[in-house]
Amino acid sequence: MKLEAGQVAVVTGAASGIGLGLAGAFAARGMPVVLSDLRADEVRASAARVADEHGVATLAMTTDVRDPESVEALAQATVDRFGRVDVICNNAGVMGPQGPSWELDPAVFRWLVDVALLGVVHGVRSFVPRMIEAGRGHVLNTASMAGLMPLPGITPYGAAKHGVVGFTESLRAELAMHAPSVGATVLCPGYVPSDIGVSSRQVNPADVPLAPLDAAATAGLPQEDLTMEDVTSQALAAIEADRAHAIVYRGGGYEAGIRARVQGVLDDLVN
Repeated sequence: MKLEAGQVAVVTGAASGIGLGLAGAFAARGMPVVLSDLRADEVRASAARVADEHGVATLAMTTDVRDPESVEALAQATVDRFGRVDVICNNAGVMGPQGPSWELDPAVFRWLVDVALLGVVHGVRSFVPRMIEAGRGHVLNTASMAGLMPLPGITPYGAAKHGVVGFTESLRAELAMHAPSVGATVLCPGYVPSDIGVSSRQVNPADVPLAPLDAAATAGLPQEDLTMEDVTSQALAAIEADRAHAIVYRGGGYEAGIRARVQGVLDDLVN
């Protein structure tokens, strides 16, 4: 799917981080953008910034991706405002505390799955039928390198992101069967500096203990010189090429981990 001026993109988790980066990248193509986030003041400020910097129309929406009705309201507001939707980026995510999985509160697992995985599911349920009806569109679901390899210490995060990878791969197969004009890609970036630790603290439910969240934000992730522009440019390129995966990294740490996991699966195949 070629990205062109006048098409409309929707990005969840767009107040900051990768979501804001994606919103800016679409806007730079001349595309109106709907920026959605649970942080109302922050997403309004980010939408105004994108509009000012790129001269495109934007819409700020306060959305809780855990709630399917909230996501449906986002989809309807997009169509009401712009008359179409061409790209949905199910990007909202949070980071939980670090530690062995058996020591973490089950509420942490529920929260990360509700946001990172079910948020994707809700986005697909609300936006894909509209894309199918229009005969065009693309879904970009944000996972992580943690969805392609084991990263001990942040297991709830990795489990949710593995789910996003598997969901997107199956979604592509379903779309190929039933709606080949609609594509799907899973974005798997390496570590890129962002405020996910701060934003997670701003939105976490009262029953989810987050300490020591700040240490968890980079736990187990190979540090590399990866920029936001690296992530967004490769994400948009993958959409245009209709690739299943946009795997964005520099250096060999992630590649070695992914290859080891895949080889382990192949080694364990039983004929």
